Formats: sequence, C-alpha cells, structure tokens
Amino acid sequence: MAEQENDTKNQQLQNLRTELQKHLEKPLAKGDAWFLVDNHWFKQLKKYVGMEGAMFDSGGKEMGEESANPGPIDNKPLFKEDGEDIREHMIDELDYVLVPEEAWDLLVEKFGISETQEPVKRKVVEHGMFVKHCKVEVYYIEFQLAENSNLEETKKKKFSKSDTLEHIQNVMREEFNIATEADTRLWNKYTSNTYEQLARLDNTVQDAGLFSGQLIIIEIKNEDGTWPRQARSTGTLGTNGSTSPIPAPPPQPLGTSSSFDKKEGSPVGTGASTSTASSSRYNFSGTSATYGDGGVSDKAQPGICGLSNLGNTCFMNSIIQGLSNTPEIIEYFDNDNYLEDINEDNPLGMKGEIAKSFGQLIKDMWSGKFTYVVPRAFKMAVGRFAPQFSGYQQQDSQELLTFLLDGLHEDLNRVKHKPYVEMSDSDGKADSDVAMEAWDNYKKRNDSVILDIFHGLLKSTVVCPECPKVSVTFDPTCYLSLPLPVKKERQVEVFLVYLDPLKPPTQFKVTAPKNGSMGDLCIALGKLANVPGESLVVTDVYNHRFHKIYTSDDQLSHILDRDDIFVYETDNTDSNNVTVPVYLREKKNCSSYAPSNLFGQPLLCSLPQSCTSSQLYDHLLQRMARY
Repeated sequence: MAEQENDTKNQQLQNLRTELQKHLEKPLAKGDAWFLVDNHWFKQLKKYVGMEGAMFDSGGKEMGEESANPGPIDNKPLFKEDGEDIREHMIDELDYVLVPEEAWDLLVEKFGISETQEPVKRKVVEHGMFVKHCKVEVYYIEFQLAENSNLEETKKKKFSKSDTLEHIQNVMREEFNIATEADTRLWNKYTSNTYEQLARLDNTVQDAGLFSGQLIIIEIKNEDGTWPRQARSTGTLGTNGSTSPIPAPPPQPLGTSSSFDKKEGSPVGTGASTSTASSSRYNFSGTSATYGDGGVSDKAQPGICGLSNLGNTCFMNSIIQGLSNTPEIIEYFDNDNYLEDINEDNPLGMKGEIAKSFGQLIKDMWSGKFTYVVPRAFKMAVGRFAPQFSGYQQQDSQELLTFLLDGLHEDLNRVKHKPYVEMSDSDGKADSDVAMEAWDNYKKRNDSVILDIFHGLLKSTVVCPECPKVSVTFDPTCYLSLPLPVKKERQVEVFLVYLDPLKPPTQFKVTAPKNGSMGDLCIALGKLANVPGESLVVTDVYNHRFHKIYTSDDQLSHILDRDDIFVYETDNTDSNNVTVPVYLREKKNCSSYAPSNLFGQPLLCSLPQSCTSSQLYDHLLQRMARY
C-alpha cells in the first residue's frame, strides 16, 4: 500500500515537473505578467521535483522526500526589513527567479504562498527604439510628484516604464484631489532651473526619457483661461527688481522633428518675455543645441565642468570625462574640425549623429560658460543606436567606451568608398615590413581621428605543431584588456556547532584560499576554534533545513556571501558511528496531509549504527541541551 502511494506521488511530481518546465520555456512577450520567486525556495523546489539533479545536489535525498518539500512559497528574503518593497540591487538567478504567470499559478496551486505575503508581479516591457528586445521590468521608476502651487510638498510614487504620461496625470489628479472638470498639464524638472512640458500624453515613461527621482509637476489652469506657469514666465517676479533671462531648454534629440515641445525656465521670476527668450536662447538646430541648461556661471572655467547624473549614468559620465580630457580629442572637436569629416553615408556608422552630439557636448564642456552640463541629448543619441544603453539601469563603462569609439570612428571615417584589400602572408618577412603592410592596408579602408589617436596593431604568431610553418600577422586593435590583480584569499562567515553540547554555536570569520575546497575551510576553522579540522562538515542551511551538505572536495566558490553556512563538529573517532541529519518539526494537531512546519536549526548527529529509539531520543536531547 505504501509502495503504491509512493508510485502515485512520484507520478504526480513527474507531471508537475513536466508542466513546470514547459511553462518556464515560455518566451518573453510585451505586456505579459511574470513573477519573482526567491532563488533559495526555487532551488529547494527543483530538488523536490527532481529538476536538473546534476546541477542541484540534493545532499543524498531522493525526489519526493518529504524533508525536501519546500513548503509554501516564501519570498520574505526578497523584501526589505519593513516588508513594504523588494530589496535594491538584487540579481536574477542569484537572489530571485522569474517565472511566467502560468508557472506561478501552478506553484501557488500545489504549494500555496506564505501568509501576509503579496505576489511580486512584474510586466514585460520593450527596450530600444530601433532594435526592440523584451525584458521583465523588476524595478519600477520612482518619481516625486508635486502640485504647481506647492512645489515643496512632494509625494513619491512608482511607475512602470510602459506607463503612459496620461496614466501618470490621472494618478496625480487623484493624489492631489483635482476636480475632474479642471484642465491640467504636466511638467518635468531635471536640473535646478530647467523645466520641460510633457505635452505628448500618449508617450510612455521610457519614450519621454524620464529618470528615477525626477520631479513631475501638475499644473491646473486658472479660471480666466491662463496658465500659472505662463504668468510666472512672462511677469516680473524677481526680488529687488532684478531680472534674468529664461534658461535655455534641453536639446531636442537628434534626428527628430524640428518642432519642440513648449518649455520654460525656473518659476523664479524673470523679466524677459517668452518670445524674447525663445528668439535669443532657443536653438532649433538639431546639431548645435546647447547642453548647458543649468550650470551657467561667471566663475566657470573651460574643461572644469561636471556632468549631471540622469539616473545611473555614472558609467557614461566617467567615460565622457576621460575622453573630454584627452588633448587631441579636445582640439579636434572644440575647433569644429569634426564637421568636415562627418560621413553620413557610411553603412557601418550612425549617420553622423554620434559624432555631432558628442562634438557639441565637448564644445559646451570647454566653452568656459558652464560649471556643469546635462548630457541628455548625447545619451538619447547613444540609446537609439545601442538599445542596451537606452534605459536608466547600471551599465558597464568598458562596453560604452567600445561602442562610442567604434561609432565615432565610423561617423568620422574619411574613406567614403572602402576598397577590397587582400591580406598577404608574412613569408619570412621582417616584422617591421609585415606591420607596415598591414597598417597601410588597414588605412585604405579606415581613416579617422579616432584611428590616429587610439588604433594600433597587435602581433599574433601561430606555429604549426606538425611542420616548421610560422605565421605572423599584425591585427588592428583599439582596446587592450589587462587582468586586474585578484585576491588569492576570501573570508567566509560561518557558525560552528561544537560536538560538546555545553558549548553554544559560535560565529567565526574564516580566511581560506579563494580557489580552495571545503576541506581547506575546515582546516582553517579547526585552527581558529581548536578542534580537529577533519571532523568538521560544512552545510548550507536555509528555511530550517539543509539546503546542501558539502563534501571536503567541493569548491569554496559554491558558497555565496548571502548563504547561511553552518559547520558541524562530528565524532569520527569510532568507525561504527554514522552521521545523520535531524530536523525539528512541529507536532501535528490534526490529520491533514499538509506537512507541518519546521523550526530552529537542523542538527548533524553522530550516532551508533545500531541504537534503539530510546537511545536516539536521549542522544538528541543531549545535543539540544545547548539551546
């Protein structure tokens, strides 16, 4: 009878595994819902249903064993301590796993969800302007919302990148109790004195280029038909009779329509009319729109110019600052030499847009007018041709530098028609002759200021293992990646559970070889705690059970910083002893089939191979005396 029940249970688990695997293979599609699941819980689930057994060691447990049952879905590790929102900077497949809605519904039906926990549901959004790719939006963008009459009182609210500006406006109308018949319009603020009207309400947050932490203002139309911000920009509100022109608007992204949305300056008073400000400061040329929309100062110096962080754009700003302080780059772009080299017809280039936006940015940084500039147009130009940089997530500086130098090189390539060049073999020639020939051939197809400054040749030698043939080539290169020195040791925080039941579990910070094994960790811990290293067993404890019991040959790299590592001292002096895992489980008060809850920390106990139930009970009581 018991065997028949086990067969039925195993068949159910196999069906669950098959159905779950089918759902997990579902491709991302715009608008679909996906759910976050704690990675530790999901690994325990895989052990229980027998998924990817080779990759996820179950510590000797077979599929379907009740001790491996993950229990209700527990996403508590994903949340902050207050439980209001998920933790920042979590990593996919390290902290959490994404599952489609069908898989989530299946898991909830089979295992349930922990009480007081809400599902972490996220939408699939599209990234990129030209090349579209789908991605689950794990983190929403948080904006500060304010009503125009009271900019000091702000409310924080999170929105999806796929939310439209109309949706944001509706939320703000509700938040600030604005009457349904009142006309409203939105503004965004992204420097201390620059405001932009968000006129296209059908645009999404991503289309509008909004970034986290930005202030969104809702303005209510006056009863006389005028707008309060229009009155501020045309009237004299300055103190002591002083006036100042309206700050310039941010630049229009290159390659878009020449008609600009309405923009205005700071609500702090101006004495100039809107039309005057527009004619004197607004620049409708897509290639020379100014980046200096907030850092104008009499004390500004050429080159000593900061860059506004548009939201996780420090990776971009660091690269721009590095290139903007390269003397040859400064001279070339600041003197407008790049304009005559722009190659808009190069199929490998970006129609000159990267060169134009970067050139204008360098000119503004070295104009001596600004203490900081806002590189928004440059970022949008980069995002149009490299969709991976279009959002406001953290990115790799090296990847941006690679794209930027390649883009500038092709945009400024003086060779309009690239000839076919046949590469010849070295044939025993001197290295200097082979290198000169390779460089001449390369320059027949490539000729730009980027090549002059950054490109070179890398020697490559190939020796045939079967004949004396030696081939020497010189390959063009623009980057040379060098390995950074790495630490040969790492520190691992562990809890040592002594064999002596009178000693409490003690936390240690152990230094062990970074590429070492668990045996190395045990030896180092044994020296610290004055216990035999060969008697120690390393385990990963999660949710009151052993997530994994390591062998002495397992690599230390399996241990992550967030893991709870418990090391148990065992009795290996008697060959008749056997070490068994012990879980602490609540006693059932009803006849339900649901597994009762585990509690406390599990134990590893060394017991005689032949012992009675009474002896086992006494031994466990003795081991738990420390608690």
